[in-house]
Amino acid sequence: MREEEAMDAYSKIVVGIAKKTGPAVVNLTVVQRGYSREALFMVPYEARGIGSGVIVTPDGFTLTNHHVVGGAVEIQALLSDGRTLPVEPVGTDPHTDLAVVRIQTSGLPYAPVGDSSRLEVGQLVVAIGNPLGFQTTVTAGVVSALNRAFRTQSGRLIENIIQTDAALNPGSSGGPLVNSRGEVVGIATAIIAGAQGLCFAIPSTTAQRVLSQIITKGYVSHGYLGMMVTTFRFSPEGRRALRLSRDEGIQVVEILPGHPAHRGGLLPGDIILSIGGENMASVDDLHRFLDEHPTGRPYPVIVLRDSRKLQLTVVPAEAPRE
Repeated sequence: MREEEAMDAYSKIVVGIAKKTGPAVVNLTVVQRGYSREALFMVPYEARGIGSGVIVTPDGFTLTNHHVVGGAVEIQALLSDGRTLPVEPVGTDPHTDLAVVRIQTSGLPYAPVGDSSRLEVGQLVVAIGNPLGFQTTVTAGVVSALNRAFRTQSGRLIENIIQTDAALNPGSSGGPLVNSRGEVVGIATAIIAGAQGLCFAIPSTTAQRVLSQIITKGYVSHGYLGMMVTTFRFSPEGRRALRLSRDEGIQVVEILPGHPAHRGGLLPGDIILSIGGENMASVDDLHRFLDEHPTGRPYPVIVLRDSRKLQLTVVPAEAPRE
C-alpha cells in the first residue's frame, strides 16, 4: 500500500469515528456556589467551569468526571446540534473520578460503551471533547500504555488507567476516548501540565460498573471495615523468623467499635497478611479488595498477632456515604 493510500485509510477511520460519536459528546457548563473567608467575613461566591461528557443512552444518561460536576448547583449541556438543555445530576464517585448526569430529553444520539480490557498498546484511539470551550474537538493518537495508576482527589488509587497521546486540554475532561469501532473505551480524566503527549483516561470497564450502580442506586458501593491501617515492613530477620513470603503487610492502627473490623475480632496492632486469599502489602491493596468484592459476605483474614498467625473472618459493609 502506498503512503498516500495508508494516510487516506487512516483519515477515513478518524472521520468515521468523528461522525459517529461526535454528536453524542456534549459541552457541560457548571455553576458552583459557596462561601469563602475574607478577613473576618464569609463572602458568597459563584464559580463557573466547563467540561465534557458523552451520552451513553438514548434517554440522556451521560458519563463525565466527578471533578467536572461534583458540587454543582446548576449544569447545562450544549449539544452538537446547538441546543442547550438542563442537566440533572444523578450521582458521582470521587474514588474513580466519574459521574453520571442526565439530560432532560429523549431520542438523543449516544455512543455505545466498549470493552477497554481488549485494548492493546499502539492501538488507534480518538478523543473527542471541548478543550478550552472549543466544542466537539477531535484528536487522534494511539494507546501509549496500559495499567497506569494515579490517585484521585479523594486519595484513592485508580488502576488500569489508559495512557494516550491523543491531545487533551482543560475542558476535555469527561469526554470519551473512542476505538475504531466508535465505542467508548475510556473517559478522559487528566493531563500532566507542561508535558506533551501524556494524557490519561479511566477505562470503560470501570466506567460501566460505576454507570450501572449510579443508575440503579444513585451512588457507588465501596466496601468498608471501619479501621485505620498503615503499611508495615518486616525486617529481614523478622521475615525469616516468621517464615513469611514477602516483606510487607498492613498494620491496624485504630478500630471503630461496632464496625465490621471490630465485629470480626481485629485489634489495634494486628498485621493483616491477607484478606479473602489476597495478599495485603499496602493500603492500596485493601482499597482494591474492598472496591472489587461484594459487601455483606464473609472473607477470611490472616493476621499476625504477637508473632502468631490467626485466621479471623470479616464481613465488609457498604462505606458510609459522604
